[in-house]
Amino acid sequence: MSTSVVLPALGESVTEGTVTRWLKQVGDTVEVDEPLLEVSTDKVDTEIPSPVAGVLEKILVQEDETAEVGAELAMVGDGEGSGGDASDDSAAADDAPQAAEPEQTEEAPAEAEQAEEQPAEQEAASSDAPTDSGDATDVILPELGESVTEGTITRWLKQVGDTVDVDEPLLEISTDKVDTEVPSPVAGTVLEHMAAEDDTVEVGAVLARVGSGSAAPAEKEEAPEPEKAAEPEKAPEPEKAPEPEKAAEPEKASEPETPAEAEKPAPTPAADEDADGRVYVTPLVRKLAAQHGVDLTSVKGSGVGGRIRKDDVLAAASSSGSAGQTQTASAPATKLETSPLRGTTEPMSRLRKVIASRAVESLNTTAQLTTVVEVDVTKLAQFRDEKKAEFLEKTGNKLSFLPFFSLAAVEALKAYPVINSTMEDDKIVYPDAENLSIAVDTDKGLYTPVLRDASSKNLAEIAAGIADLAARTRDSKLKPDDLSGGTFTITNTGSRGALFDTPLVFLPQSAILGTGIVFKRPGIAKVDGADAIAVRSYVYLALSYDHRTIDGADAARYLGAVKNRLEEANFAADLGI
Repeated sequence: MSTSVVLPALGESVTEGTVTRWLKQVGDTVEVDEPLLEVSTDKVDTEIPSPVAGVLEKILVQEDETAEVGAELAMVGDGEGSGGDASDDSAAADDAPQAAEPEQTEEAPAEAEQAEEQPAEQEAASSDAPTDSGDATDVILPELGESVTEGTITRWLKQVGDTVDVDEPLLEISTDKVDTEVPSPVAGTVLEHMAAEDDTVEVGAVLARVGSGSAAPAEKEEAPEPEKAAEPEKAPEPEKAPEPEKAAEPEKASEPETPAEAEKPAPTPAADEDADGRVYVTPLVRKLAAQHGVDLTSVKGSGVGGRIRKDDVLAAASSSGSAGQTQTASAPATKLETSPLRGTTEPMSRLRKVIASRAVESLNTTAQLTTVVEVDVTKLAQFRDEKKAEFLEKTGNKLSFLPFFSLAAVEALKAYPVINSTMEDDKIVYPDAENLSIAVDTDKGLYTPVLRDASSKNLAEIAAGIADLAARTRDSKLKPDDLSGGTFTITNTGSRGALFDTPLVFLPQSAILGTGIVFKRPGIAKVDGADAIAVRSYVYLALSYDHRTIDGADAARYLGAVKNRLEEANFAADLGI
């Protein structure tokens, strides 16, 4: 039986792709999800994996040829189908049925049924609904947001043989927009992993199979012993796993279990542990720990689910280094830690690649410049000091300067909507809402989750929204919708001590506001109607904007409105407490 390899959807508005290189030739054996060829589109270059294991029987589209989304690229089967490259599409269409028909007349009825079910399974794999495969249910990669076509498996939370409940997380997925968990659509036992950690899979691809564990998957032909029913289809050494409890052993276990460990029932791993109960850490953290001589089993992680982060290792290394030292009256000068990345090379993360691409696209497409104003926030600082204790008690959130800056910024957008606009071809679109993107710095890179309808919110609501978005961003709990729909961005570069910067506008937005650190210095103030020197609080606000649609005068008027609102510091009615 042969299976078609088709060109999948590769992004919004992408209708075709060009075959740049075949990685496998006719007659080569391939594994499930092993790359077959490379395809180039006007938006992305990617690899197309094999949907099944078998032999590459036909190549239907040659290198440098262009095919439409959904077109057949190749045929993969058991090697008994007609071989050779197809010279043209019509010949390929004529040959394809003939490759499967002779075998179907000689196969057992059960195998004929499998051949009939194959198209249905392929169709189901492209939808969001789970697919039943006999006793097993396919877990597929769901839609994760607009224009997201693939994701990378960062961690399996459940191993083969583990029991799961409905909606219990099975694995973690990372995309160019969001990190999220994929839950199990049914309760049962994990029968098989269809992809490994660090593998990239397309939306609609089968990630795992979950069933009762009482029957073998439909595609498995030989299952002489019932206890092997839940064994992965391609277990590395099935003949060495006669015991029932080993049938659920992961097919790509990094460290084989000892006989004593195999006899123990495998508990469901916690969110911060792997199947062997070990704390999950990334390769970078392991390397850092080894360099500093830190025992990871003694480190308490501060990340999600107790995950150990780089800062935890550095803190442990610092503590152990100073444990035997006697504190002196005069403390030595602060020394910076040498980064473990010094002198090394590492691949760019998916997020960093996306940021890099969008940054270059933005600079190449738009005409950007930045206007800066200085704001005297002395009265605002006094008002904040008076209210922050009450605000914290009543809302549970700290009253920083950022909610004030955000409120003033979105109010001014209503008066000067060109700053909130987008450019579409030769038209300027003015949104009917002020959806504020908040720049959040994380270990993985910069995210900009969106606070929707920000201009309709008071300070308490804005502070709560910012705190919630920041926490869920750093804990990898954002949903795809949290990152879409922003019309204007604010980035608080002052949180790291910067006076100001010239932030970069990211399309399709037209402007971004950077807020610097609030600092004190001598300034001129009115005392009894006369100028006097006094200690004042200041902040710099930097607005970067697309000069194709926004003039310098527009930017100056907008910043003037924000400046006046902050210097007046009349926020008593906007506290929301």
